Amino acid sequence: MDKDPAGSSPSVGSRGGGGLGGLFRPASPGYSSSELAGVPLTGMSPLSPYLNVDPRYLTQDVDEFILPTGASKTRGRFELAFFTIGACCMTGALFGAFNGIRMGLSETKHMAWSKPRNVQMLNLVTRQGATWANTLGSLALLYSVFGIIIEKTRGAEDDLNTVAAGTMTGVLYKSPGGIRGAVRGGVLGLALSGLYAVYNNWDHLKGTSPTRY
Repeated sequence: MDKDPAGSSPSVGSRGGGGLGGLFRPASPGYSSSELAGVPLTGMSPLSPYLNVDPRYLTQDVDEFILPTGASKTRGRFELAFFTIGACCMTGALFGAFNGIRMGLSETKHMAWSKPRNVQMLNLVTRQGATWANTLGSLALLYSVFGIIIEKTRGAEDDLNTVAAGTMTGVLYKSPGGIRGAVRGGVLGLALSGLYAVYNNWDHLKGTSPTRY
C-alpha cells in the first residue's frame, strides 16, 4: 500500500482534526503559555470556589456582641455572686469529702474492711463535706453581700471594693472569737483579697491590656 503524502490531512483524533475526536473535544484556539501569561484575570476572585468566605470578615475590630443601652461590658458583683457562692460550696464539699476519707482511713485503720468500717467512713465523708461546704459558702455569701453594698455605696467598681469586702468578711466571720479573733480574721481577709486583686490586675502590671469578662 502507498503511504500518505506529506501534505495530507491529519488523522482521526488528532488536534484540530475532524472525525470522532472532534465531536467529544471542544475546539481549542491553541494559545501558547507566553500569550496567556499577560492576560489579566479581570472579575475573578482570588478565593477558592470551595471556600466562599472572605478572610477579611474573620478579623473584626469591633465588639462581637451587642449590649443593651447602658449595660456594662463586664459582669457586676451581683451577677457574679451566684457563681461565687455555688463554686465555693462545691469546692468546700469536694475538699471536705477528701478530708473525710483521710480521717476515716486514719481512725479506722485498726478495723477490718467490713460494713461498720464503711459506714463510719461514709459518715465522716458526708459530715466533713457538709461542714466545709457550709463554711466556704458562708464566706462567699458574706463577701458577695459586702461587695455589693460597698459598690452601691461608692458608685464605683474597682479593687478597693474587693479589698474592703474581703477584710470585712474576715472581721465579721471571726468576730465571735473576740477582738483578737476579729483582728486575725480581718488581716487574713485583707491578705487574701489583696492577693486576688493583684492576680486580677497581673496583665496590667506587666504592661499588657487585660481581658476581663
